[in-house]
Amino acid sequence: MFERASGEGAAAVLGASVPTPEELVAGMRQQASVLGRAATSTLVAGDADPGTSLVELMSAAAGLVAAAEAVSARAAVQLDRVRRAQEAAAGVPAQRRGRGVGAEVGLARQESAYRGRAFLGFARALCTQMPHTLAGLAAGRLTPWRAMLLVKESDCLEGADRRRLDADLCGDPAVLSGLGDRAVGAAARAWASREDPAAVVRRQGRAAQERRVTLRPAPDAMAYLTALLPVAEGVAAYRALTERAAAARAAGDERSRGQVMADALVARVTGAEEGAPPGVLVDLVMTDTTLFHGGDEPGWLPGYGPVPADVARRIVADAAARAGSEAGGRRGPGAEGDRDAARAFVRRLYRAPRSGALVGMDARSRAVPPGLADLVRLRDGGSCRMPWCDAPARHVDHVTAVAEGGATRHDNLQALCEAHNYAKQAPGWSAAAQTGPGATHRVVTRTPTGHRYVGDAPALPGGRLARGEPGPGAGDRPAVGLHLRASDPEPSPSEAVLAEVLSRWRAA
Repeated sequence: MFERASGEGAAAVLGASVPTPEELVAGMRQQASVLGRAATSTLVAGDADPGTSLVELMSAAAGLVAAAEAVSARAAVQLDRVRRAQEAAAGVPAQRRGRGVGAEVGLARQESAYRGRAFLGFARALCTQMPHTLAGLAAGRLTPWRAMLLVKESDCLEGADRRRLDADLCGDPAVLSGLGDRAVGAAARAWASREDPAAVVRRQGRAAQERRVTLRPAPDAMAYLTALLPVAEGVAAYRALTERAAAARAAGDERSRGQVMADALVARVTGAEEGAPPGVLVDLVMTDTTLFHGGDEPGWLPGYGPVPADVARRIVADAAARAGSEAGGRRGPGAEGDRDAARAFVRRLYRAPRSGALVGMDARSRAVPPGLADLVRLRDGGSCRMPWCDAPARHVDHVTAVAEGGATRHDNLQALCEAHNYAKQAPGWSAAAQTGPGATHRVVTRTPTGHRYVGDAPALPGGRLARGEPGPGAGDRPAVGLHLRASDPEPSPSEAVLAEVLSRWRAA
């Protein structure tokens, strides 16, 4: 088994005393510069067997990553203590102290607020209850992920039991030596199940409260829809889909088993027929040339990202076809006709020349403020505007608060996840809206330490001019916001809307 070199050399460099945070920052930045130069160069070994030094280099790099994570954990815990003490001195109620620390940690680590809070919890466990795990991480014997597994699998235990687990599994480095991720997690679970089975049962009960459904992009204009469910419900749902697939295949359905299961899932959730476009809200942003003239500029689905132009046009065509078929089926005495059948309509989203920044929107489809909130969500891509956060945008809130003179305008609004919207209300946080390059909407956020984080609205369709394409004239040109939904307060037939928009553009 490969053994790591000891850390005596590093100790000799740093000296016997513990360096200050400022000294650590300076040393880490210097080492990062050295490592960065090495990473972009060809490594030349200096001995007869170049493989030996290269393997040792990779091992040392892994140990350095682990030690840096241990230092980061200690820094997060101390930041939490400092911030809570400052807020207590300022008279902040106890239940509100530290509410922004997780987001502050996430920004410092270039992660989302959710991951920042998770890391802070991980750091608290290491620094207050699991000193042997922290020591193993700092020495490079444990990877950051294996340390996280030990913390996660022991979170159901009381403090004293957690310390015993820490001593039993990590007090002697030989206990977990050579074990992989799965084996380390299994060892922690086995210890907890043996020493406190009641705690494990309680944790399983709490786990059901964490059930959720998530969406993330997949290649080729696909998406992963994932459900975290209690085991009984998960097995039952999967079995129902497999039975539906078996029945369809037995009846001669040419779709594959997986295709039938996917179509059945969408149909049962949205209420649409299997394989038919769903009649629920889907926002799609695209340029007029992509929609009407076969342009190649990709469309943009907020919360997902770019989709190829052909896919965007197909989404619109499917929605229009569905609208037409349903309208035809309802016509007749007493039927609502086109008014309730339309599922595709268009509103103009005005963008700044060259940059593609959305700066205005027709208000015909919805009344403000809901319509204004739609514009902000579309402009911000459906995700949280805070840097490094990909969480869905749940709130549209003022950059400068109304109480501080901020106006309810699109340029003073931003879309945020819940965690970051609550965090920015903590003492010491501030934000200002600015105009970035090419009229891009920009928000500069300051944390209590004075660090600045700049968040620009994403580039939407139409933001770049193709080579040789003439620039736009004075005034903003429209992009197209297509909204595919089951109903709207004032829907109109998609054909009529498209004809109206075309006539307006030709007259412009």
